[in-house]
Amino acid sequence: MTVTADWENPLRDERDRRLPRIAGPSGLVIFGVTGDLSRKKLMPAIYDLANRGMLPPGFSLVGFARRDWEDEDFAQIVHDSVREHARTEFREEVWQQLAEGMRFIPGDFDDDTAFKQLRQTVEELDKARGTSGNYAFYLSVPPKFFPKVVQQLKKHGLANAPEGSWRRAVIEKPFGRDLKSARELNALVHDVFDPDQVFRIDHYLGKETVQNILALRFANQMYEPIWNRSYVDHVQITMAEDIGIGGRAGYYDGIGAARDVIQNHLLQLMALTAMEEPAAFDAESLLTEKLKVLRAVKLPEDIGAHAVRGQYAGAWQGGEKVLGYLEEEGIDTASTTDTYAAIRLNVDNRRWAGVPFYLRTGKRLGRRVTEIAVVFQTAPHSPFDSTATEELGSNAIVIRVQPDEGMTVRFGSKVPGTSMEIRDVTMDFAYGESFTESSPEAYERLILDVLLGDANLFPRHQEVEESWKILDPIEEHWANHGRPAQYASGTWGPEEADEMLARDGRSWRRP
Repeated sequence: MTVTADWENPLRDERDRRLPRIAGPSGLVIFGVTGDLSRKKLMPAIYDLANRGMLPPGFSLVGFARRDWEDEDFAQIVHDSVREHARTEFREEVWQQLAEGMRFIPGDFDDDTAFKQLRQTVEELDKARGTSGNYAFYLSVPPKFFPKVVQQLKKHGLANAPEGSWRRAVIEKPFGRDLKSARELNALVHDVFDPDQVFRIDHYLGKETVQNILALRFANQMYEPIWNRSYVDHVQITMAEDIGIGGRAGYYDGIGAARDVIQNHLLQLMALTAMEEPAAFDAESLLTEKLKVLRAVKLPEDIGAHAVRGQYAGAWQGGEKVLGYLEEEGIDTASTTDTYAAIRLNVDNRRWAGVPFYLRTGKRLGRRVTEIAVVFQTAPHSPFDSTATEELGSNAIVIRVQPDEGMTVRFGSKVPGTSMEIRDVTMDFAYGESFTESSPEAYERLILDVLLGDANLFPRHQEVEESWKILDPIEEHWANHGRPAQYASGTWGPEEADEMLARDGRSWRRP
């Protein structure tokens, strides 16, 4: 019996939730395979996918880097990374099947011989492993190398898919350092790959809790009716880290917190929080609604009063003395790079008119946490006397993105006793307690989506450019006005950020 390519299993039903989405015949080429991201995140995620049966039996992994390794050396490096960082249990039989499809190409990005060898390897794997010519190229390299790698892929015919196959490019942030460079980068990449072949990874969008924003809002009836200016007072989006820059001085200095985090992660979280209901849960519909939000963002007229930047100073944190940013190795003592940034934005549309969105991020803050807090207005009239409600704050819905993923609803309740006293209490939902299956790592979900060609969770070039349009005027203002404020490591940022909210009659949440 001959099996045609378009044959479908008559017993398989798209609506059957027991059947996981499994990638078809395919392979992944990782450039910069020796870097931290690759060792700690990408390779363990690939193993976890294989372990969960999400990858095809003939899946192939090709590493490209400036190391004089053989295929066996590369397999050993992946093996060690997987054993140390994988989320799921290590199983020898899964590893053996994966290792059979591993190859390594040594060479520079300028090296034509290495790219010829890469093409030859890809063609050999097609025959040996049945990858059907389907390949994703993952650029886990500094942004300055993106153009060179992409041009080499074009020059050596690797970007062109054979008939009936696909080729895709995966790009890690940062997508440029301002609007101009982002447009130049997009033009270079789109010269080689069509826009729908380019997958820009924002790992935050791969997190279960971020996807849950959409489920929370649009699959339930109890939240969406109050998710607007009539009930919401303001929204706070926080991404805090308790570590410094570590060994990333070369990358971080000159970029800073706002470019590194606000431009992509926080504006994406804001777009998901503020967007209207999409027509469907597909890439185009989501893009349409997120773009509406980003294009409706209004910067404050007085940027100086509503945008604060800071640098961490040396202090005691977590029982040890830590260095300030300007004392870190490789940092110029005159550097004005921000390690903390807080901005106020408004969304000029019918749903959110007059509701400020406060975005903040920083290093060496009180603890590692990412959360979205939708803070509600106080009740328009209270029949209780002021002493009964003096310990009552504002109602809030807090979506915890990391580390303890879940959601908290804060509201007032009577304290047991003979007098009427009302105090804040919380209802809590935690992923770990409500579901038996642990959440997959963000990179697991995103790598699988790349192989499946599902672009729902990837920012498109239009979103990237709109985000830079929002941030560029703020960066320009900072470049021309003073220096970053200093804040002690282990605190929640500079006093100026507290003053920024105090002028609006509000205060930052303590996560």
